[in-house]
Amino acid sequence: MKTIGLLSDTHSYLDPAVFLHFESCDEIWHAGDIGDQQVLRKLEAFKPVRAVYGNIDDRLLRQELPEYSIFELEGIKTLIIHICGKPGHYAKDVQNLIHHNQPKLLICGHSHILRVIKDQKNNLLYMNPGAAGQHGFHQVKTLLRFQLDKEVIKNLEVIELGKRGSLQ
Repeated sequence: MKTIGLLSDTHSYLDPAVFLHFESCDEIWHAGDIGDQQVLRKLEAFKPVRAVYGNIDDRLLRQELPEYSIFELEGIKTLIIHICGKPGHYAKDVQNLIHHNQPKLLICGHSHILRVIKDQKNNLLYMNPGAAGQHGFHQVKTLLRFQLDKEVIKNLEVIELGKRGSLQ
C-alpha cells in the first residue's frame, strides 16, 4: 500500500502546511505549474516526487520534467499531465494517450478547480487536486491525499489549506 499526496498549480509558492499534511505519504505527485525549481527541490528533500511540467513552468523545469508521465504503482496504471480537459471534454492528445495506455487513474491540474470524477466511458478515475498556490482565480488552496492498495484507490481526502492569499 502506498499513500500519495497530490498537488498542482503551486506557482512558485509552497504552503508550509503541505509538509504536515503529506507527512504520512510515501510519494508526492505534482501535476504541473510548479513555478520554480526551489519548490520542486523542497518537495524532493521531503519525499520521493513524481512531477510533470505545466504551461507556466520555465525552460529549466521543462528540461528536467516530462510533459506527461505514465507509470504503474500498486497495480494501478496512472497518467499525469498538466492540461487535459475533463471527462467528456479531453484534449485530443490526452484522449489518444488514454486510448493507447488505458490508465485507471488520470491526474491533471491547470484549471485550479478541484474535481474527482469516475469516467465511465474510459474506465478511469479522474483527479484534479485544484490549486495549492497563491496565484489564480481559486478561492481556497487544496490538496488531495489517497492510498493505492493492490489495484484499489481508497481513502481519498480533500485537504483545504485556507484561502488563496492567506499565509496559513
